[in-house]
Amino acid sequence: MSLILSLETSTLNCSVALHEKGQLISHELVSEEGSHSKALTLLIEKVLQTAGKKLADLAAVAVSNGPGSYTGLRIGLATAKGICFALDKPLICLPTLQILASVVQAPEGSLLLPLLDARRMEVYAAIYDAQLREILPQQAHILETTSFQEYTSLIAFGNGAAKWQDSCVHSSITFLKEPLLPDAIHMGDLAYEAYVNQRFENLVTKEPDYLKEYMGTKPTLKSL
Repeated sequence: MSLILSLETSTLNCSVALHEKGQLISHELVSEEGSHSKALTLLIEKVLQTAGKKLADLAAVAVSNGPGSYTGLRIGLATAKGICFALDKPLICLPTLQILASVVQAPEGSLLLPLLDARRMEVYAAIYDAQLREILPQQAHILETTSFQEYTSLIAFGNGAAKWQDSCVHSSITFLKEPLLPDAIHMGDLAYEAYVNQRFENLVTKEPDYLKEYMGTKPTLKSL
């Protein structure tokens, strides 16, 4: 059995899917700001119940490991680790932008440019070919009018693409209109390939791939 539970929590959406050898069995998604911590375990219970499966039936757990929301990534990875620790199951971590790229069917010769909003004119970006092979690794990128000029036949999409479309002067790029976001429903094939090739992560040391250092606010002491 190769039943894999997939978790995707890198953006506003919180989604869970169950796949058998890459084929979708059940899927749940909520889209609500700050919902991940309370919704994720409920979605896991629901997809298992819908499929008539138990956690013990799983072969592995896959999680979207960044880039994306710092809080969302931590919640997703911590939940995946907890299940794997408890049941002695392997952990699979997938690049968030590769998951997003897997949504788009690209013509042969085209390159996929998934862009996730990282605020202001910064995005998380990567480039993949039509077979989802990495051409440009995931990176934080400040958008300029001539960004990615060295690549041709690009297809740009994701919630970071719209803010670049009007200023982009790239002569060989197509922008998709759909506001695509990563979703666990699209993790099946990628997770199964990783499972077959035993690309598993260390449960103790694995951390989210933030790409940028977390810039939180420091607590201050109130004057008496």
